[in-house]
Formats: sequence, C-alpha cells, structure tokens
Amino acid sequence: MERKKPLEDIVVLDFTRVLAGPYCAMILANLGAKIIKVERPETGDDSRSFGPYKNGQSAYFVSLNRGKKALL
Repeated sequence: MERKKPLEDIVVLDFTRVLAGPYCAMILANLGAKIIKVERPETGDDSRSFGPYKNGQSAYFVSLNRGKKALL
C-alpha cells in the first residue's frame, strides 16, 4: 500500500514565473499538492525561452514545472 503524501488534499494556483515561485510550487507538488500553473496568455512563462532546449522545450522550464497542470 502506497503512503499518502502530506499535501495530497491541497490544490494550489501557481501564478509565479521564472525561478523562486516555480521552485517552491515544485516542492509542494513533490509533497502531493495538485498544482495548477497559470501563465500569461500571450507569452506564457518567461522561462520557456531559457536554454538549453530538449525536443523544442526549455529544459529549465520543464524541470521547474514537472508534475503541474497548466493554464495558458
């Protein structure tokens, strides 16, 4: 039987961008919270343009936003 994560019943709207906020939200996701990342409709998060790229996506952006749902 898998243990329940401590924040499994929590939903967080993530309006942050670039580094500190997305990193904190990533930690909350690791602890089980459901994170919904909300980005600017025109451009999305600025970190989408940071290299290096893998398969056309910013590795930086993907690593900080893994495990999150997204709204653009």
